[in-house]
Amino acid sequence: MCTAGSAPMIAPSILSADFANLAAEAAAVAQPGATRADWLHVDVMDAHFVPNLTLGLPIVESLLKATDIPLDCHLMIENPERWAPPYAEAGAYNVTFHAEATENPIAVGRDIRAAGAKAGLSIKPGTALEPYLEILREFDTLLIMSVEPGFGGQKFMPEVLEKARAIRKFIDAEDLTLLVEIDGGINADTIEEAAEAGIDCFVAGSAVYGADDPGQAVAALRESAATARAQNQN
Repeated sequence: MCTAGSAPMIAPSILSADFANLAAEAAAVAQPGATRADWLHVDVMDAHFVPNLTLGLPIVESLLKATDIPLDCHLMIENPERWAPPYAEAGAYNVTFHAEATENPIAVGRDIRAAGAKAGLSIKPGTALEPYLEILREFDTLLIMSVEPGFGGQKFMPEVLEKARAIRKFIDAEDLTLLVEIDGGINADTIEEAAEAGIDCFVAGSAVYGADDPGQAVAALRESAATARAQNQN
C-alpha cells in the first residue's frame, strides 16, 4: 500500500497494449529500477455494465504466468458477487469492482479479501462519494474514474479531482489505510494536477503503451507525480 512519503505508483493499462503480444508488453514495464511499473492494470468489461467487451479471467490467468508485476484487475461488469472472487483466487493482487454494480459492496469486498486479494471499490465520475464514505474501512483501494468507464483513450475530466481532495481529507481525518487510485486520461499533462489532489496510484494507458519506450514513460510519469506532490506539500 502507498504510505506517506512513498513514491507515487504507476499502473500501466494493458487496454492500450498490443493484445497479440501481452507477455512482451508486460515485460516492457517489468525491468528493475525506475522504469518498472508498480501494478499492471487490467480492464475487464462485459458489454453489459459498460458497452465495450474486453478480456476476462483466462487472459488474467495467462498474464499471471507471464509477469511478476502485481495485477490490478478493474472489473467493469455486472454481478461482481459472482465474478469478482475468482480473479482473487487466480492470484490477482488487487480486484476492484464498481459500487454502481451491486447493492452489497461490503459483502463483495469481504469475499475478495477472503479469496486472497486486496479489495477495491470504484465509482464513476457522476457517482457521489458521500454514500460510500462510511464503508471505506472495508476496502484497500478506492478507484476514482476520471472518464466514463468503457473505453480507453478518453479525455480526462478534471472535475473529479474534487472527489480526490475530499477523500484525501477524509482519509487523514479518519486515519484510514486506503490507497486512492485514478483511471482515465492520465498522461504527462494531467498527472501533476491529479497528484496535487492527493492520488496515490495512477492508471495510464496510451501514455505508457503509446510511447516509444514504455518503461521510460513509467519513470517519467512517476517523477512528474512525485514533483507535483512535493510542491503541493511545501
